Amino acid sequence: MDEHTTTEQQQHILVVDDSQDMRELLQRLLERAGYRVVVAEDGQASLTQAKRHHPDLILMDLSLPDMDGWEAVAHLRKMREFRTIPILAVTAHVSAREAERAMAAGCTAHLGKPFDTRVLLQEVARLLKDGG
Repeated sequence: MDEHTTTEQQQHILVVDDSQDMRELLQRLLERAGYRVVVAEDGQASLTQAKRHHPDLILMDLSLPDMDGWEAVAHLRKMREFRTIPILAVTAHVSAREAERAMAAGCTAHLGKPFDTRVLLQEVARLLKDGG
């Protein structure tokens, strides 16, 4: 990764995924790119972590135990401080219908799993620049 991105970027990203492996993968990838990262394992924890850390971007899995990602996004969008924060759905729900559903729930963008890490990092950078 470019060294200059580490010093330039200190944006805070919340990663929400019920898979520990996926949380760890995304955390390592994003931290190597120079971002500060916090994680949550389900929808309820995502609300707690968002309130605690006020991230600049949220990566949200949609299939989560208890409160799913769609519901968590809807809750976040009801709170003034999270109405405009970019939320990237990173999900195995890859059909056009599911992408539309994610956007209707309040996600800013949609990326299917499995994903190309370069594409993910480009999308993160774009959302932080354009929507943060």
